[in-house]
Amino acid sequence: MDDYPLLNLFWTMLWLFLWVMWFFLLFKVISDIFRDHGMSGWAKAGWLVLVLLLPYIGVLIYLIVRGRSMAERDAKQVKQSQEAFQAYVREAASTGGGGGSADELHKLAALKDKGDITQAEFDRAKAKLLA
Repeated sequence: MDDYPLLNLFWTMLWLFLWVMWFFLLFKVISDIFRDHGMSGWAKAGWLVLVLLLPYIGVLIYLIVRGRSMAERDAKQVKQSQEAFQAYVREAASTGGGGGSADELHKLAALKDKGDITQAEFDRAKAKLLA
């Protein structure tokens, strides 16, 4: 440990952190290039060539030119994912699970109220549902 002072360890950790952050940013930019449906194929190819051939300058230019729309696309994707999840939860809750027994009891009560089934039939069906 005497051959590697604490300050050198700090610098090594800092460079490692910056290296990992660089790759994170690079992949974020590349995924944003392909996610943008408003950009033509040639524009996507041009940005990709710029980002891959001149990575530091290309990513910096991309962030300056398209940084705001990049954040808007992120927010739009999060909103769409959240809406899809909520729609799935609503669908799952209405077709099965706990809400299914309540719906069946409501239908049985409506049948009993119309006179289609007797009180005894209602009680048997209710006991069967709740069991």
